[in-house]
Amino acid sequence: MICQTTGWGGQPIKSAAHASPDSSDPHFDISTRLTPQTQSRRLRITFAGSTSDILPWKFTPQQREVRVLPGETALAFYTATNLSKEEDIIGVATYSVTPAQVAPYFSKIQCFCFEEQRLNKAETVDMPVFFYIDPEFLRDPNMKGIDTITLNYTFFKAKYDKNGHLRPVG
Repeated sequence: MICQTTGWGGQPIKSAAHASPDSSDPHFDISTRLTPQTQSRRLRITFAGSTSDILPWKFTPQQREVRVLPGETALAFYTATNLSKEEDIIGVATYSVTPAQVAPYFSKIQCFCFEEQRLNKAETVDMPVFFYIDPEFLRDPNMKGIDTITLNYTFFKAKYDKNGHLRPVG
């Protein structure tokens, strides 16, 4: 939560200014952010995925990259396969954005991260992420010269602690 609030470590910020459509603020209008900035250069969004050493899954992006205008929505997919032939496994993904200073402008509308993903033995599933780059990106002098942004997910095997809370392991 600290990373999502501050943008530390390349975590996209979840704030009123960069809220998703289900924002609790009744005055928030996401449509003000979702206007493609046609006078802008297109940004190259690349995708990466990995798993922890103890999670027997294969996890990869389905596309290498997409090119988007700030304010334009994009849909990307990752594929996860449980390589275990003996057990169903629950995984939880974390994500980051690089370069880290872009994180406040990378807004996910829908994503699979931080939620339990249960894959049955030998099961393969597609996982979507729907996102946009906030147009405010263009007004930040620190973003000048940034043309490529990488969205990276890492899956961890999920375990429950003694209090019944889900936590990633390894």
